[in-house]
Amino acid sequence: MPTTRIILDTDPGADDALAILLMLASPEIKLEALTTVHGNVTLDKTTRNALALLEFMQEKNIPVAQGCSVPLVKPPHQAQGEVVHGASGMGRTNLPGPKTQTIKAHAVDYLIERFLAEPKELTLFAIGPLTNVALAIRQEPKFAECVKELVIMGGAIRSGGNMSPLAEFNISEDPHAAHIVFNSGIPITLIPLDATYKCLLTYADIERLNKTDSPIARFVRDVTADYMEFYLKYEGFAGCALHDPLTVAAVIAPELLSLESHYVDVDISGGVSTGKTYADFMKVAKKPANIKVALDVKGREFVELFIKRMENLAKQ
Repeated sequence: MPTTRIILDTDPGADDALAILLMLASPEIKLEALTTVHGNVTLDKTTRNALALLEFMQEKNIPVAQGCSVPLVKPPHQAQGEVVHGASGMGRTNLPGPKTQTIKAHAVDYLIERFLAEPKELTLFAIGPLTNVALAIRQEPKFAECVKELVIMGGAIRSGGNMSPLAEFNISEDPHAAHIVFNSGIPITLIPLDATYKCLLTYADIERLNKTDSPIARFVRDVTADYMEFYLKYEGFAGCALHDPLTVAAVIAPELLSLESHYVDVDISGGVSTGKTYADFMKVAKKPANIKVALDVKGREFVELFIKRMENLAKQ
């Protein structure tokens, strides 16, 4: 079985944590490192959460590099993330403080070092704001050509936004970074809200998973508790969308995604649509396609895959 070697840029975050679990539960993937970024909560919390989760999963040998604490231009909005993900970013979990530490290198420098050392061998996943990735592109001109593929959770193409009526959180949090990344020439697969909102983990799914009495099952229940409460209060359904975990389908179950190649960019004009991702469906810009974007997904099939892999992980 071919294995995809992945470095994950992340801002844990409940659904980031679930994405990490899914990567660790998937034999198709070798998770080689995490880089942390501001986003769902402040950088110190996202970094603490990454370290604590890897210790919980007995994966202390996966290095963590701490990255950028603020967007390139605009002010951050972490308070909004805490409403969704809980004050710590990890819902109602109570993981011990990590004993391991981040590596000394800044995340941007670490990304440049790793990808230039093995051109076209490593895949980059970015499931938070794209600040670290954009700065790596700007700091080292060779970086973009060394990335085998970049899979991004972000954007809302035909869908409405979840940060503004038009913009999705990850892109809205640093739209200028997203603009740099989208136009970098890196082969990109984008997983936007158009697909992720069709992958809904329900309370019934959590109950089913917790029939296996294990720390993993309890962690999934606790990390999603505040997340699900937010969805029920503000969006009216009893569950939560598996935004970040769905990126993993690009490797483990690409047949579930309906991908189309389009020219995609981000509005950075400063108006009401700032942070809006848009695709040139009618080819009016006369620009070549730069992104494969998931506009649909077999949502329930992905949720079933997620649950089964969590069940297998719990039994281990």
